[in-house]
Amino acid sequence: MDDQVMRVEGLSKTFGATQALRDVSMDVRRGEVHGLVGRNGSGKSTLIKILSGYHAPDPGGQLFLRGTPVPLPVRGDESTRLGMSFVHQDLGLVPGFSVLENLLLGDWGSRDLGRIRWREHEERVRQDLLRFDLDLDPRTQVADLREVDRAVLAIVRALRRLGEHPDGHVLVLDEPTAYLPRDGVDRLFSAVRRVAASGTGVVFVSHRSDEVLSVTDRLTVLRDGCKVATVETASTNPEQLVELLLGRSLGSFYPDSTTSRAGDVALRVRGLSGRSVHDLSLDLRQGEIVGLTGLVGAGYDDVPLLLFGGRQASAGTIETGGRIYQATSMTPVECLRQGVALLPADRLGSSGCASASLNDNVGLPVLRRYFVRGRIRAKKLRGTVVGLLDSYDVRPGQPGMLLSQLSGGNQQKALLAKWMQLAPAVLMLQEPTQGVDVPAKKDIFGHIKAAAANGCAVLLATAEYEDLVNVCDRVIVLAEGRVVGELTGTELDEDQLMNLCYQRAEPSQGAAVSHPAAPHL
Repeated sequence: MDDQVMRVEGLSKTFGATQALRDVSMDVRRGEVHGLVGRNGSGKSTLIKILSGYHAPDPGGQLFLRGTPVPLPVRGDESTRLGMSFVHQDLGLVPGFSVLENLLLGDWGSRDLGRIRWREHEERVRQDLLRFDLDLDPRTQVADLREVDRAVLAIVRALRRLGEHPDGHVLVLDEPTAYLPRDGVDRLFSAVRRVAASGTGVVFVSHRSDEVLSVTDRLTVLRDGCKVATVETASTNPEQLVELLLGRSLGSFYPDSTTSRAGDVALRVRGLSGRSVHDLSLDLRQGEIVGLTGLVGAGYDDVPLLLFGGRQASAGTIETGGRIYQATSMTPVECLRQGVALLPADRLGSSGCASASLNDNVGLPVLRRYFVRGRIRAKKLRGTVVGLLDSYDVRPGQPGMLLSQLSGGNQQKALLAKWMQLAPAVLMLQEPTQGVDVPAKKDIFGHIKAAAANGCAVLLATAEYEDLVNVCDRVIVLAEGRVVGELTGTELDEDQLMNLCYQRAEPSQGAAVSHPAAPHL
């Protein structure tokens, strides 16, 4: 077809005895957003890495760009010249560099005896940013930007590499929304549509069915390394997409809503304040799941860190385990001693150690139990870890594998098992389903609901409104660091959450929330 900007035919890739990709073909049209979806291990990443030149495919596959055959394997430094640019999940930005320096990496232009004309570059960069509604000072460090601004910045950089005339080029976005809150996703989608409108073909890779159904024109579905189908997005509903992904019906996505009746207060917080939280008070009871949410910068995601001592609080008290603590002096060690656990959003940076084995990651909280007479009972510890990996369906469940070698969903299940083996009285989670596929998400919520049914008090901080509505007993909404409302029972729906999230907190409202003797279950 004349409007095809990219076509692959018969791509396969074998690693040892494993065939990760089998005879996959797909095409991308000029000006369309083409979704590439599949479960972890379906072959999405392998296909993208072949296109980027990271992997060489098995003999026989073909790649065409604008109708012209491209020899395989693609050399990594040739992809941009050929009209392909990539934005990966980690974005590839340098936090310690400025916006300007990140955009010019690999493309420094100098004149006048080798001197860089900074003012000229700044003006051009500022115009490029404004095209995507990024009103940023080019001298701002990337580390100081919001997550969504970083994601859009990575797209701007990718387009700059394609040149001033992107018509007929290909932009590949590999899980660009994995670490974005909901309102950030909407902004990113606006940028993606703007890219497609310029004539660029966009390949959009995501685990999230709601995202691909809202932003793409067509979808190619991979399963077990094979192409299952390419479908028109407009004629595909969520249930049909899930069946294509799994090869079967998923059934009820969320666990049964029934839990054990809420018991005594497990965590009482009064007057908590910190960098982005002001005078917050709440009671968290045994057996209930309480959600925290809001827009970017609202402060909801800081609350678990402040309570755990992972971020310095400026005021407030925390009562748990029969003791009252000053929030300013709370430490992770004391929290764990009192049965309070935290699973942060950053899996490989804060929740676990990417370069350590599953055995070391999962076994770390209980290592002391296996330390006898100056020696670690390694075999017994390994047996415990193997049992946990099996119980939480971590695949592959090999304790010697590095955490970084697992998919996002399996990393999260392993890290959840790490803390749940302690049977915590209070479990706090930040964005527990970021970057995980549909089945893994269902498993994770099943474990969370089971923990609550056994009396664990759960505090869930996330911007996933659908998850909050279907999993939580009540949800507290923050805006500008202050509580603007609490929803429970029949009031707890996505529309109400959205309305509250977009309210501005008034200082006169204060921050205390109601603490019913027994929440609506």
